[in-house]
Amino acid sequence: MLELNATQIQMGCQATDKQQALALLADALVADGLVAEGYLAGLQAREAQGSTYLGQGIAIPHGTPQTRDKVFHTGVRLIQFPEGVEWGDGQTVYLAIAIAARSDEHLRLLQLLTRALGEDDLSPALREATAAEQILELLQGAPQALALDSQLIGLGVQAEDFDELIWQGARLLKKAGCADAGFANSLAQGTPLPLGNGLWWLNSDETVSRPGLAFVTPATALRHGEQPVSGLFCLASVGEAHRQLLERLCDLLINGQGATFTHATSSRSVLEALGGEVAPDWPALRIVLANAHGLHARPAKALSEIAQAFDGDIRVRLDEQAAGVSAKSLSKLLALGARRGQTLIFSAEPSIAADALPAIEAAVREGLGETVEPLPAAGSAPAVTPVARATPLPAPEAGARLQAVAAAPGIAIGPALLRLVPHLEYAQQGQGREHERARLDDALAQIEADIQRLVEASDEASVRDIFVTHQAMLRDPALREDVDARLAQDLSAEAAWNAEIEAAAQQQEALHDALLAERAADLRDIGRRVLARLCGVEAPREPDEPYILVMDEVAPSDVASLNRQRVAGILTARGGATAHSAIIARALGIPAVVGAGEGVLALAQGTPLLLDGERGLVRVAPDAQVLEQAQREREANQLRRERAHAERLQPAVTRDGHAVEVVANIGASGETAEAVDLGAEGIGLLRTELVFMDHPQAPDQATQEAEYRRVLDALDGRPLVVRTLDVGGDKPLPYWPMPAEENPFLGVRGIRLSLQAPQLLETQLRALFASADGRALRIMFPMVGQVEEWRAARDMALRLRKEIPVADLQLGIMIEVPSAALLAPVLAREVDFFSVGTNDLTQYTLAIDRGHPTLSAQADGLHPSVLRLIGMTVDAAHAHGKWVGVCGELAGDMLAVPLLVGLGVDELSVSARSIALVKARVRELDLKHSQALARDALLLDSAAAVRALVEEQR
Repeated sequence: MLELNATQIQMGCQATDKQQALALLADALVADGLVAEGYLAGLQAREAQGSTYLGQGIAIPHGTPQTRDKVFHTGVRLIQFPEGVEWGDGQTVYLAIAIAARSDEHLRLLQLLTRALGEDDLSPALREATAAEQILELLQGAPQALALDSQLIGLGVQAEDFDELIWQGARLLKKAGCADAGFANSLAQGTPLPLGNGLWWLNSDETVSRPGLAFVTPATALRHGEQPVSGLFCLASVGEAHRQLLERLCDLLINGQGATFTHATSSRSVLEALGGEVAPDWPALRIVLANAHGLHARPAKALSEIAQAFDGDIRVRLDEQAAGVSAKSLSKLLALGARRGQTLIFSAEPSIAADALPAIEAAVREGLGETVEPLPAAGSAPAVTPVARATPLPAPEAGARLQAVAAAPGIAIGPALLRLVPHLEYAQQGQGREHERARLDDALAQIEADIQRLVEASDEASVRDIFVTHQAMLRDPALREDVDARLAQDLSAEAAWNAEIEAAAQQQEALHDALLAERAADLRDIGRRVLARLCGVEAPREPDEPYILVMDEVAPSDVASLNRQRVAGILTARGGATAHSAIIARALGIPAVVGAGEGVLALAQGTPLLLDGERGLVRVAPDAQVLEQAQREREANQLRRERAHAERLQPAVTRDGHAVEVVANIGASGETAEAVDLGAEGIGLLRTELVFMDHPQAPDQATQEAEYRRVLDALDGRPLVVRTLDVGGDKPLPYWPMPAEENPFLGVRGIRLSLQAPQLLETQLRALFASADGRALRIMFPMVGQVEEWRAARDMALRLRKEIPVADLQLGIMIEVPSAALLAPVLAREVDFFSVGTNDLTQYTLAIDRGHPTLSAQADGLHPSVLRLIGMTVDAAHAHGKWVGVCGELAGDMLAVPLLVGLGVDELSVSARSIALVKARVRELDLKHSQALARDALLLDSAAAVRALVEEQR
């Protein structure tokens, strides 16, 4: 996130005209390494399109989309012109803020900057300032208005106790963009202040983005200590923004008006009492913004000029906001941060509405001076869908043998249960608000009863938690209030419910919070269930016997909530072996075959299926002989698993005496003891990002040290390989926000982020070194693609080792990108070891996102190109006496184990459940035979051919 500081500001400069000022700004950006030479042309081109004058003596010049390739890093540089620079149209600029942004990040920058532009003119102060700190104070010191509108009022919320009521208030503040992840925890640590009448006050200033006040009342009577709780005010505090409102609240309570809050039946009455923003009851217009880059400076300026032509107030807000801003204010329009596809709601005073609203509608539809592409119709497919099929594929015939992708080992037999997203048709218009509300209430009650039965029937705490969350979503009073507002517009229950669910889900996803993104998926899931009930579409009933779940694609949350006693196996039309759902299926021990093609979605409910999750084989309605053979093989596999478990503590040594170390992948210290009990000879991958994700802010050295020490203690002398923090654009930390990236897998990830935030890496290394206490410690850096990255991380570690000695330390890197494998002969001279992360190495080598809906099945780590890179890495390491491990999912693939051993891999790091079987598989091998098999595999042309080769040799 952009942080303004005094070093970015040049004071007391002069420019004869705008062009000279732009040249000075471009020189400042180039000199500080933010942009390349030539960015000045982008600044000039942008000014030619329209003035970047923001108001109050400030201009915000920035480049055009065509010059974004010249931006190295997002940032700003500020220059003060005390004598002023003519910027056109009679506007004088005293402070120019040059913006370098690689995508639409400048919208976020504008939101930050325009916060400072209140009602008072800053021009004189900007002109007279003599120090950069004064400029900084002017830009950052303007008091932010306290957010208080209907989205921050929750009446009759479901809460079992006072702590849950606190969480509900914090949730509203997070939803409104006032607070970030961890705010609920900081709020709960405060001391509640009783206000009388059962009203309470609680505040926190930690992880606050902007000041805001939420008010929540419980649906049922609560108590805190010995006192009643009828309402709770939750304040996200910044400066003095809340003082005026607090004084008003005190006056109301002193005058005996507490019942205004304790008996409130509408958010409007609460807002009116507190003096909050209440949306005016004026004629309104809703229109979706189609501009490619949202409401940035040029279209915002055009909109403000149209509004200024009318003698009356015109307000605008985003769909999810309750109160709006003046459409005449350029800075307020920019601060909205409106993006393409978002709905703008304009309202105007009745005296001008008939003329103003049509003029605004026409201008917005025409693009506000920009050429715009029309938005796709709601629910429509993209205009170009080359992989779409005019007609669905026919179902495989009885006896058909389908070869797909092995995702989780094991043999499963049972009837098919197809769980497909139904095509639901419904009318947009309803039969009256009360009639549609009654229909919705009935559907909600039925779905909640269904979920309650699932809660009561489940033995898994994690599953119950998911369903309890779904119940809370159904009871959310704010959601119901918003749906009621849509019903008041004569929509049907289906249309109102579906529109509000989708709007709420999109709003949560837009907050770039990993937890909220997961909640958005849950929200859509529960939304579909209610919608299906409204449409009279019943979900297929589960068979009485164990069944094969058949879906288009299974999300991780779907797999995590499966009843393992009822689901014998999983079959999907799409997906790959390294998709997260497949990884979870393996962890749960559920056989799975993925990427079987669309035809399986046409199977009749109850069709008998046979899955072989190790070979990736599906048999449709197999005959008695095939079933009998599968039963025998399944029994043999069960005996094999039992024997492997009994021998799990024995070393993995081939028949001709070659030893391979088999270790475990874990994510937290609590998993270590189980891994050791299951036969792990050490930990080959400790994913340290979980300790960072489990805290509302970056964990300090002591917190991390305690976690790492617990792992080493449980290992009792066995080696530990730790991966340093591996987060980035595709999996950001909530307290380390990052700008949106067009392709996060090719963006700031792993070591790149650590080197950009060296304080995080340094603290982590200190904690690791301090926890070692003479025990074997191996540290590897993720996503290294260049030698310079490795050396920078190594040098930091060696410098810190001088302060905190570690007796047995090895430093290495993960081989996850092809460049690292190709550079292995160079890197092997310097590193102590390599660990191959085959999941990422496969997707980068084959240029296939392992989560891609149609291509991920092809992302197979047994592709000869991937095997060649692994072989190159091993050869380079062994030439310098270094060892190589594999910690990706390929290490636990029984068909891959012989090839990895044959290529010379020294260590296999797998999930704890797979350790015994991998050890047993190694003990079945002959090294020389495995080496010959690997050489033959490298000459093949596809992953399928490699798998067939290994299968033939078993």
